[in-house]
Amino acid sequence: MSVSFPGATKVCPCPCFPAGARVLSYAAGLAPTRAALSPRGGVDGPYRDPVRTIGNFLWFLLAGWWLALGYVLAGLLAIVLIITIPFGIASFRLAGYVVWPFGRTVVVSREAGIWSLVGNVLWIVLFGWELALIHLTAGLLLCLTIIGIPFGVACWKMVPLALIPLGTRVVPVSAVDSDRYGVPVGNEPARPA
Repeated sequence: MSVSFPGATKVCPCPCFPAGARVLSYAAGLAPTRAALSPRGGVDGPYRDPVRTIGNFLWFLLAGWWLALGYVLAGLLAIVLIITIPFGIASFRLAGYVVWPFGRTVVVSREAGIWSLVGNVLWIVLFGWELALIHLTAGLLLCLTIIGIPFGVACWKMVPLALIPLGTRVVPVSAVDSDRYGVPVGNEPARPA
């Protein structure tokens, strides 16, 4: 039986796969697309949004609301200091991300420039180290329970964002081709290294 999908073909001489099954083949550096991995149209299929919603709800209950509260307080303090109003805007943007993070990702803007670098240094001194410490503490507390371990790891992944928020954008996962670690998430096949 020959089963094909965009980017690769795999021939199975035995009846081990039912008719119409998708078979993964990474020959010649080709990887299957997300749509090819599932007959429902993607890795996550129709279950993507409910699972993210459940994850976001659990995140909100366990850590999201008080992490967001820390960002809101930092934003209010930045707005009171007038000259740091851009930091306040960035802090409110991050509060929205921290309260409901699953299904969104952070993209670094390559055209940020020198003012973003200067702003990030000031951010670290004024607000960043405190927020990073809050994330580290929350991650440690979440890892004390079995159900909290994935949330604790997610909390630790937000530490760099708490330290260096300027020059980044929060976008839906569907708007990027790969995550921060280079793992393809779009419908494009992976390119050979």
